[in-house]
Amino acid sequence: MALAYLFPNMLYVNGLGTALIASVVFSILNTLLKPILQILSFPITILTFGLFSLVINASILMMTGYFMGQGVFYVNGLGSALLLTITISLVNALLQVNKSNKYTE
Repeated sequence: MALAYLFPNMLYVNGLGTALIASVVFSILNTLLKPILQILSFPITILTFGLFSLVINASILMMTGYFMGQGVFYVNGLGSALLLTITISLVNALLQVNKSNKYTE
């Protein structure tokens, strides 16, 4: 929901319930498809020093929009999905650092 408010022209979410359902769909797609896509794209991932994994995440985000329907959850193109994926990755990295610092003190 926060990303929909930060980037209103890139991501449309109909409401909180839609965001929760979309997160479940995204998690299922990540669990089922991401390992297969990573294995198939391993050579290009090596050539791009791992940056192609962002494209995989962006495509999974776009698939989530496809399965949810454009009326309730919509990502506006691959470029928007890439920017959203980078933002999600940065937030996850910051949360992981905060979490690891909590247990080391």
